[in-house]
Amino acid sequence: MKKINFCDLAKYDQQEVVLEGFVERVRDLQYVQFLILKDRTGKIQVTLEKDGSLKELNEIVSKINADSTVKVTGTLLKNEKVKMGGMEVIPTEIEVTSNSLEELPLNYRDLNSANLDTRMDYKFLDLRNEKNILMFQIQSTFVEGMREFLYRQNFTEIHTPKLIGAASESGSEVFEVKYFDTKAYLAQSPQFYKQMAMAAGFERIFEVAPAFRAENSNTNRHTTEFTSFDLEFSYIDSYEEVMDLEEDLLIAGLTKVKEKYGDKIKEQFGKEVIVPTKPFPRIKLQDLYHELNQRYHYEIPTEDIGDMNQEAEKLTSRYAMDEFGHEFIFVTDYSAKKRAFYHMRKEGIPQGYDLIWRGCEITTGAQREHRYEILCEQAKEKGLGDDVKFYLEFFRYGCPPHGGFALGVDRLTMLLLGTTTLKETMFLFRGPNRLNP
Repeated sequence: MKKINFCDLAKYDQQEVVLEGFVERVRDLQYVQFLILKDRTGKIQVTLEKDGSLKELNEIVSKINADSTVKVTGTLLKNEKVKMGGMEVIPTEIEVTSNSLEELPLNYRDLNSANLDTRMDYKFLDLRNEKNILMFQIQSTFVEGMREFLYRQNFTEIHTPKLIGAASESGSEVFEVKYFDTKAYLAQSPQFYKQMAMAAGFERIFEVAPAFRAENSNTNRHTTEFTSFDLEFSYIDSYEEVMDLEEDLLIAGLTKVKEKYGDKIKEQFGKEVIVPTKPFPRIKLQDLYHELNQRYHYEIPTEDIGDMNQEAEKLTSRYAMDEFGHEFIFVTDYSAKKRAFYHMRKEGIPQGYDLIWRGCEITTGAQREHRYEILCEQAKEKGLGDDVKFYLEFFRYGCPPHGGFALGVDRLTMLLLGTTTLKETMFLFRGPNRLNP
């Protein structure tokens, strides 16, 4: 018999069932014993009378510790007195498949009972919390919704290498690793290989995979390893088409999340899943500076001119809501000094954008420069030579106009659910001071 999810037990009334899960609680009373079992979908009560007919099972239950795992065979019966779904199981067999040997070092049922570092040290226990399990189910559904949309749009999912021979994409820090008798590097993104797929004629591709950034950043939204949702597509005339596709992608993902988990998100996280409408507001960077100054008396620091910083992103979301009643806003016309060399430029202006959501940048997207000679000039301007030589080769033999973007899955989850840090929305966080478990 396949494992029955506890959320589906109502279909098995008065039938024999085999249940497997964790023991959440044991109540050993004078005349009766109760086992509260849980799996990732729900809970169920197992009830044993102490009338001598189940003496062997009574002895097993008396020795079970909470957080052990069991396999229970028995009959499912309706019982209106049982608070958990009005059902209980009367067992005929109980097998302890693993026993929790000692008191837990972490009370995972109360996320406020330990500091975040302790929770991360025992992440394998912390993740047992129902809210955490729900978080990753929601994240999975978000990705599923976006994947489904791209499949419907005839995108091909690819898998690019994470060990690369070049040290730089755009001057950012990379992790160096020993690779036999030479050096290799962990990929910051699949950007170069996404564009290689365009040169190969794939036309529409995406990838969901890890990316690595050797940045010594200790903020709530940075990490040294994260899951990136990347896509690239060909035969575009403008980066406006890239923005249009991203709008549709996010609407598809958020729609699926709202349909499946909207009520639970509101109940558990206190956040409303808002499916945005098209088009998202759009504003040029210089116009945005003006608006932020006039409305909120904010002036961009000299070192950030031509770009954004965290405070500006927060105020940009405030502006989007105040002016447009919209959670999303595209910001365009950044300085070429602040953008990657492979962004196409027109009259010196990069043909790309950042997308801001709930006070945070979630995407840098652009139309790419696909013309070999111009791309070489822009790479040289950025001081990039041998490190991007292999990449430039992709464009020597013809490549269609194309563009794309990337979304950080972990950051999206953080913003969707209103958590305070990526340390909670990542299955296992990696940062400058965190490499275990």
